[in-house]
Amino acid sequence: MSAAKAVERCKWAGSDPLMQAYHDEEWGVPEHDSRELWELLMLEGFQAGLSWLVVLRKREAFQAAFKGFDPAKVARMTEADILRLLQDPRIIRSRAKIEATINGARIYMQMKKDGEDFADFVWNIAGNKPIQNSGPVPAETELSAKMSRELKQRGFKFVGPVIVYAFMQAAGIVNDHRETCFRRKAVAKKAKAA
Repeated sequence: MSAAKAVERCKWAGSDPLMQAYHDEEWGVPEHDSRELWELLMLEGFQAGLSWLVVLRKREAFQAAFKGFDPAKVARMTEADILRLLQDPRIIRSRAKIEATINGARIYMQMKKDGEDFADFVWNIAGNKPIQNSGPVPAETELSAKMSRELKQRGFKFVGPVIVYAFMQAAGIVNDHRETCFRRKAVAKKAKAA
């Protein structure tokens, strides 16, 4: 009996089952739902200075703490909520990141009130089509710098070009699955269908 061939993934997926599941099911798949994109951007902000695995392990707690990442509910959070969240050991307890998430919800809701869809905003900056990257994976690009500037102009925080590039990868705006990764072709197919 021959041994089953090991699945080849992007190296960053490592051997942690949670990280592998995220890689296999979510990372790089084009996302067009505004609320999902906003949640992902907020979580990427919480990752700043940390590993994505830390955020993944706390994702359910973040979702509970931030009311399912419902922007309308998060936008109404107050100083009392911030103080409560700063005491919650299940999440990353950074006042600046918590405030940035609440502020991000308020910006999201203002955009919505003004008739601007967050998904359209993000995808328009990217040219409305997923980018199929090949070769070395950069930490940031001209496009992530441009998206970062646009988000900052709106008032978003923790949206530097490196964080934004990680967001673009996660949201499927760019397909950075390596050439030998078993997910590359599947994600590219989903991008064509998007």
